[in-house]
Parts: sequence; structure tokens; C-alpha cells
Amino acid sequence: MILRCLRWFISVAAVACLTASLALAGADWPQFLGPTRNGQIPATSLDRVPKEGWPLRWKSAVGEGFSGPIVVSNCVYVFHRIGGQEILSAFLITDGSPRWKHALPTGYSAQFGGGDGPSATPAADSERVFALGASGVLRAVSATEGRLLWQVDCAERFGAEPGFFGFGSSPLLLGDRLIVQVGGPEASVVAFSVAEGRVLWKAGTDEAGYGSPVVQTRGGRQEVLCFNRAGLLVVDPANGREQGRFPWRARMHASVNAASPVIVGDGVFITSSYGTGAALLKSDGKTLRPAWSGDEALSAHFATPVLVDGFLYGFHGRQESGPDFRCIDAATGKVRWTLERAGSGSVLAAGRKLLLLMESGEVRCLEANPEKPVETGRFQAGVSGARALPAVAQGRFFLRDRSHLLCLELPR
Repeated sequence: MILRCLRWFISVAAVACLTASLALAGADWPQFLGPTRNGQIPATSLDRVPKEGWPLRWKSAVGEGFSGPIVVSNCVYVFHRIGGQEILSAFLITDGSPRWKHALPTGYSAQFGGGDGPSATPAADSERVFALGASGVLRAVSATEGRLLWQVDCAERFGAEPGFFGFGSSPLLLGDRLIVQVGGPEASVVAFSVAEGRVLWKAGTDEAGYGSPVVQTRGGRQEVLCFNRAGLLVVDPANGREQGRFPWRARMHASVNAASPVIVGDGVFITSSYGTGAALLKSDGKTLRPAWSGDEALSAHFATPVLVDGFLYGFHGRQESGPDFRCIDAATGKVRWTLERAGSGSVLAAGRKLLLLMESGEVRCLEANPEKPVETGRFQAGVSGARALPAVAQGRFFLRDRSHLLCLELPR
């Protein structure tokens, strides 16, 4: 009897584990920074990294841009530029075959380098894909057909300027509304109806930066955190009412805030380069105040750090100078360790593992260990120009380098 019960328990547990594993393997990556908007990869094991790297399943040529891939259901979507067109393309995740593409003409020309392609990562659900172009044209496209549903010229509508590198803040899809950091004298942040592009509310007058809005739940209520050119702006997603703000930017004009806010318990971590530094902000219900701040902890140029068990891991220093990669205590800002001159890249977290995609196209895997840096594997995945944030979904790793979208198979 006991043996039969034990066998039954083992078989049920095995089925449950298999079911959970299959469900997690099917997890999507529908927006910038992943499904939870914080760079966390749901239930993916990075324990085994063969010397030759994860096998290449397929690759497809794409145009220029630093917009990251997103994955919903059986499609991976990429926003890129070829010639005088900004193109939103859909590829089947199984073999990379094109499903559809939607192109709009663009005359955007970068004034300060960085390329002429789009930088904002799209957001999508099962019905629609939303993309913000470098010149400020926001579009909604049918996820199944690639048909244009609506579009808004944010530069014309709200008097917004393209900034140093074009419009580049990635839209946040939140229920029936799409929240976009537009920037400009008529609207810093705008909520659009996902169905028809109608403006639901506008907030602020600050210029946009290159950080993207994230959602925080505090006191049972949602807040949208927007790190724009002037600093942190907190708004109510229901109506756009301002809930708080904290000024944080470099004194020099030729500077940007580009990393997104990171939620740390009941606080918010913000970080910038250009001598600005980082701060952990806490709210007393009325005012945001720094628990700590300074330029000695973690000054990110553009890559958003990740939080693992109370420690932040990210790139420190300017992209063109070869930044360090380091770990800091989120509660105090104390530096725990530093990999000097690691190079520029982006970082994601999978449990207690870190996945780094370097701008050189190299992939590095590290333990999220606050005591010391422990590397568990590295390999060359693509060529240089891999500045777009990658996506991890359905057992695959999607990345962009200078001219290709690549799909690698992850170990199960």
C-alpha cells in the first residue's frame, strides 16, 4: 500500500513538474525588460553553458536600430529601419520565416550619432503590436495581419522634440491603455487607448529621456514611474495625476537619463551617467527623499540594472569608455565587487544567474553572487552592434546584432 502511494505521488509530481515546465517554456516576452518589466527571466535555467555556446536555431537579416525583439505566442517582433522606411516585422519563432511586415516612411536623421534606426522596443498583446518610431510616430498594428490600426505623430500632436537620438522611450502596455513618455511642452507622458489611439490623459511638461516607464504597486495602488530628462515623475495610471517627482539629471546640457527605474522593496532606484550617479528614493506619502545617493555606486549610461535578493547588478560608466560591471547593495549603495573595464552591454536575471549580452555580441553568464564575481560561461553569439536588449521566451534566446536577428536554443 505504501509503495503504491509512493509511486502515485512520484507520478503525480512528475506530471506536475512537466506541466509547469511546459507552461514556463511557453512564457512570452511582450515588452521592454520582459513580462514583469524588470529584466527578470521567468524560470529559465542558465546552469549549463557549453563552450561552443547555445545552438543557433535560425537567423534573419534585419535593418538598423537598437530596438529590442519581443515575443508573443508564436511570433517574434522586431522594429528596424531599411532605407527610408521604419519597418515592424513579424517572424515565426520556430524557423524565423517572415509572417508579415508593416512599413512607414521616415525622414529621421540622427544629429548626434547613434544611427538612424528606431531605439524604442515595441509592446504587444495577442491582438496588437505598438511601436514608437525615432521621429515620434506611434503606431498600432494588427498582431495577426500586420495591418495598420491607428497612428499618432507625437512630435506634431504634442510639440515634442526628438532629443539627441530620436524618440526612444519604450511604451508600457497597461490593460486598456498604452503609456508613452512623449516629452514636450504639451505632454511629458501620455496614455492612449489601445483600441483607437485616443488620448486618455496627459501629464507633465518635461522633455523625455531614454528610460522607459515601469509600474509600482504601493499601498494597494498602482503608480507609473517615469524617469525623464528632468528626473523621476510618478503618476496615477488611471488619470495621470502627479503623485510625486524628484529632480535628477546632469548639469551638462549634452546628457540624457537612459536607464529605467528599478523597484527595490518600497523604494525606487534611479541611475544615470554624466557625473550624475544613482539614488534610492523612498516616499513618506507626500515627498520622495533619497535613502542614499552618489556617483560612486552604480552610474548606468543606458542599460537598466537588475535586482536579485537585495543586490543590484549593472554596468557602471560611459559606454564609449568601456564601463565596469558591478554589484552593489541596494539598501546602502555600497559596492560589493567590480569587474573593471568589462565593456558595454545589457543584463538580465534568471533566478540567481545573470545573463549579459555584450555590445561585441558576446554572451556571458555569471552567478548573482554578492560576495564575488563568478563566471559560469561565455561564448560569441553575434557580431558587434548588439546594443538592443535581448529577449528570452519559450526556451529561446533572441538577440540583435548589427544586421541580424538571431534565435538560440536554451538548455531545457
